[in-house]
Amino acid sequence: MKFKLNNKYFQWGITAFLVIAASMTFYYLVFNSSNITDKISAIMGILLPVVFGLVTAYLLTPVLNFMEDRVLIPLFDKCRIRQTPRRKKIIRGIGILVTAFLFVASIYGLISVLMSQIVPSVQGIVTNFDSYASNVSQWINQVLDDNPKFGENVSKTLDKFSEQLEEWLNHLIPGTATLIKTVSLSFINVLDVLWDFVIGFIISIYVLASKEHFAGQAKKIVYAVFEKGTANKIISSFRFTHRTFIGFLSGKLVDSLIIGVLCFIGTSLMKTPYAMLISLVIGVTNVIPFFGPFLGGIPCTILIFVVDPMHPLNCVYFALFVLALQQFDGNILGPKILGSSTGLTGFWVIFSITFFGGLFGVGGMIVGVPIFAVFYAAVRAVIETMLKNKKLPGETARYENVDYIDEEGFHEMLYKTKKAGKKQKGNPRETSDEEEDTAK
Repeated sequence: MKFKLNNKYFQWGITAFLVIAASMTFYYLVFNSSNITDKISAIMGILLPVVFGLVTAYLLTPVLNFMEDRVLIPLFDKCRIRQTPRRKKIIRGIGILVTAFLFVASIYGLISVLMSQIVPSVQGIVTNFDSYASNVSQWINQVLDDNPKFGENVSKTLDKFSEQLEEWLNHLIPGTATLIKTVSLSFINVLDVLWDFVIGFIISIYVLASKEHFAGQAKKIVYAVFEKGTANKIISSFRFTHRTFIGFLSGKLVDSLIIGVLCFIGTSLMKTPYAMLISLVIGVTNVIPFFGPFLGGIPCTILIFVVDPMHPLNCVYFALFVLALQQFDGNILGPKILGSSTGLTGFWVIFSITFFGGLFGVGGMIVGVPIFAVFYAAVRAVIETMLKNKKLPGETARYENVDYIDEEGFHEMLYKTKKAGKKQKGNPRETSDEEEDTAK
């Protein structure tokens, strides 16, 4: 008897096997999720250098493209070097060398600034900590002496929480050895991450060298799996995602660098203590949209107050300066650099920062805006397609005052002013109070 694949008993057997296999897989996922999570974490730890390499190559791609398109290719054309495969390889090799040099030089410059400017500032804070504490204590005593009633309330509050503080310290002191052990392990983990980063940088060189080949392989897989129309939409979506991420991240880095320089100039003119350290904090935290200037400005204001609490106006001047800097960045500099790279309103920016920051911490606050921008654009495209299929417009402004829609078109809400104020009129087909009185 000849075996046939379209035999109904064979198809039933395959279906039964797949159902049983799916049930066993689901059971394992539900009752052994911890083992799966541990294995995924182990795999991610092994592939961490590859992840660093891919991310580094992705971030360095705009620099490499700029070097090739704006510098190397025009230079080779000016020298009248013929377009051959070897010329392309030479241009790519020189571009990668220049890009890698700029990347390493940037990291070296940042470390040099940290070592030459920031480290002495931190050392100065640690060295003068006793005097700063004495200044704060002196200011507190002066405030309490000038306000006796306020001092009594503070004393009662301190007496109320002194027992809790003592209990907390008793629990903290025995855990010092554990804390030291944890710090040591954290230092070792930092060294491991740095080593993975070095390996990832080497991997990024190979990725940059063959980035068109990898992109071609990805497109080939998409066209092999999906229909042509669907594949075109997927590739177009990836291009939009790439433009959104690169445009936002690169623009935000440039914006934060400018804000850091402006902060250093302003704090130097105001003779603010630890101007370089404060400017670095303001510039780095400015990478976080919306909340960044406040996250950096609050601890810097506290630092200025601790250094010289007897002159609190210095804190006020610095806070006003940071507020003005944030307004300049949010209303003038940021829109000029970033443009409409995200297309999100202020509410959705705050929502995305809060949501992704709660999930992934500081990293989520940085990349949350472009991630949500991509999701927002996808949902908007789906909604507009559905409206188009129903022969309805996609502009949001058309729906702001809509009461209902029928075959005749849009019917907007009507407002009529009366002596008692404005009274909203619902469906135009419904009779108003005046019409009912007239009818009676």
